[in-house]
Amino acid sequence: MKTVTNFPRKTTVIEGEFIPLSDGVKLASKIWLPEDAHDDPVPAIIEYLPYRYQEGTADRDALTHPYFAGHGYASVRVDMRGTGNSTGVLLGEYLKQEQDDALEVIDWVTAQAWCSGTVGIIGISWGGFNGLQIAARQPEALKAIVTICSTDDRYADDIHFMGGAMLLDNIAWSTYMFSINTTPPDPLLHGDAWRDIWHDRLKGSGLWLTNWLEHQQRDEFYQHGSVCENYDDINCAVYAVGGWADGYSNSIFRLLSNLQAPSKGLIGPWAHKYPHFAGPGPAIGFLQECLRWWDQWLKGEETGIMDEPQLRCWMQDSVHPQTHYDNRPGRWVAEDQWSSEIIDGRLYYLTRNGLSEQPGGEHVMRMSSPETVGRASGLWCPHGVDPDLAGDQRVEAGGSVNFDSDELSEEHEILGAPVVELKFNSDQRNALVAVCLNEVLSDGAVTRITYGILNLTHRNSHLNPEHLIPEEDCSVSIQLNEIGHKFAVGSKIRLSLTTAYWPTVWPSPIKTQLSLLLTGCTLSLPIRPPKESDGELAAFAGPESAPALNKTVQSEPNSEFTVTENVETGELTRRNWFDEGVIVYDDYQGWTVASTHEEVFSILPDDPCSAMCDITWTERYSRGDWEVSSRTNTVVTSTPTHFHLKAKLEAWEGSELAHEQTWVQKVKRKFV
Repeated sequence: MKTVTNFPRKTTVIEGEFIPLSDGVKLASKIWLPEDAHDDPVPAIIEYLPYRYQEGTADRDALTHPYFAGHGYASVRVDMRGTGNSTGVLLGEYLKQEQDDALEVIDWVTAQAWCSGTVGIIGISWGGFNGLQIAARQPEALKAIVTICSTDDRYADDIHFMGGAMLLDNIAWSTYMFSINTTPPDPLLHGDAWRDIWHDRLKGSGLWLTNWLEHQQRDEFYQHGSVCENYDDINCAVYAVGGWADGYSNSIFRLLSNLQAPSKGLIGPWAHKYPHFAGPGPAIGFLQECLRWWDQWLKGEETGIMDEPQLRCWMQDSVHPQTHYDNRPGRWVAEDQWSSEIIDGRLYYLTRNGLSEQPGGEHVMRMSSPETVGRASGLWCPHGVDPDLAGDQRVEAGGSVNFDSDELSEEHEILGAPVVELKFNSDQRNALVAVCLNEVLSDGAVTRITYGILNLTHRNSHLNPEHLIPEEDCSVSIQLNEIGHKFAVGSKIRLSLTTAYWPTVWPSPIKTQLSLLLTGCTLSLPIRPPKESDGELAAFAGPESAPALNKTVQSEPNSEFTVTENVETGELTRRNWFDEGVIVYDDYQGWTVASTHEEVFSILPDDPCSAMCDITWTERYSRGDWEVSSRTNTVVTSTPTHFHLKAKLEAWEGSELAHEQTWVQKVKRKFV
């Protein structure tokens, strides 16, 4: 990545600027802007997050926000209520209060002498979510957003549930927020008041996982903040960006299909990172692309960006399975609009002899997978840094029902969502099915291309699930995650079905057996024929950024991922260990931060109620003799009827215990 130091406009930084809210809360911000902005006002670009600008997002902020400022924008990074250096208490994700605060932030920004009166919002993940949500509130000054790795549907396509099955990330993510809500503001900004602000957080933020576990269907809790409830609420321009390795690419297709406002989509091979430094590569000149977008919508300059195809995607080539890639080979393709008229669904039938373009006979195939199937599934939301992608699927084959095509005599390119239709019956009232679309390479290695999961009690509705009637035939449609991929000549297409997928989703309450009635089972692949115009697409510029952050690394970060199996019991245990190192932030007078966390997931092959998740986080903040630290631990288990939750929070000021709290709760399982 090229580092740029000479920008069209000289920049300055306003550090620790407090934005006052109407209820007395003060939001801390860091603002990069041109030195002459007071004389020549500029549009503002806001990034609004709970992740602590002083150190949490400081590395990527340094690469990104000064770049925008150097090209004629005020770039405003805001800590949300109750986070970082802001006051107040954060009580949950995507609350109405969060949106209300953002509207006040926009009003404050546009009232500043350095702002021209127009605003954009950029953000990834949480910041991508609230960009869409704030846009739906229609503040007059907001003209455009860039939403990266985000979703329009908080239930069906977020970190909590997948196809009505509870993701393990629902627990893991809650533990991160549990931990970050224990962290203090900087005493240099708040004086002696820092301690009261910190204690308000420790005592007031609560254990979010309890609330999340209580909402197991797509009720008002998840409808709130899901802009898919009414796409017409958004009237500003939307640039939706994501990556195939990320957990959030599906929403891009829905946004482009449903928004009436101007919209564009971009999907690379990337995981959960900004595309100018994301892996797997190739990274692109994403900041230059953003500038074209901002210049078009915030400055009114005709950049030509809206004359280009609405959707641009990286068509991934066939590759051997790896849990980490530095780069994914492929090429850029584009569609003038989505959905595309040239994409044709090619139908395959599931037969006892594999995938066939001709129907098979009336056959029944039964499956009851070991609960340990899914060991090679990788993480639901990879970050592309650690070995967190799906591995070789050969280790899953023995616990799956597999349907293979013949060897391909020509390349098959797909773009969009494969769809699987299943006809089945179950021996239990609750069951789930996981469906993986794989490529079997000519040497036998198996690469997972995409997948989908359905809690079968949600077969008709995520809001009003219904138990299965044992032995009664049912039909379901399962849409797999959207993907762009080229199957190679000599490979086989494989569809693999399982009744468990650990540790991606929590298992069904009781071990189940499904009987597949093959006459009603099909796979539809979104075949995209090659287009000559793809070769005429203008190349993206190379990645650029502002200079990296000033910091001193006292201890290097490291991580470790292991999967172990008890030979006697068959118990499978996955352990993920992360040490973020010890980092001194030189621009903040010796502000020193250290963080570790350990995730342990275990299960027995024949007992879904042996599932256990145990996650511990530690945080330490210091400067000189001042030190604050915390430890949080969360353990989740289940019975056929309930989830059982134990959590503990301990926080210290120096060596003195400042706050301690324990939760022991059980939550009734409702069709999950």
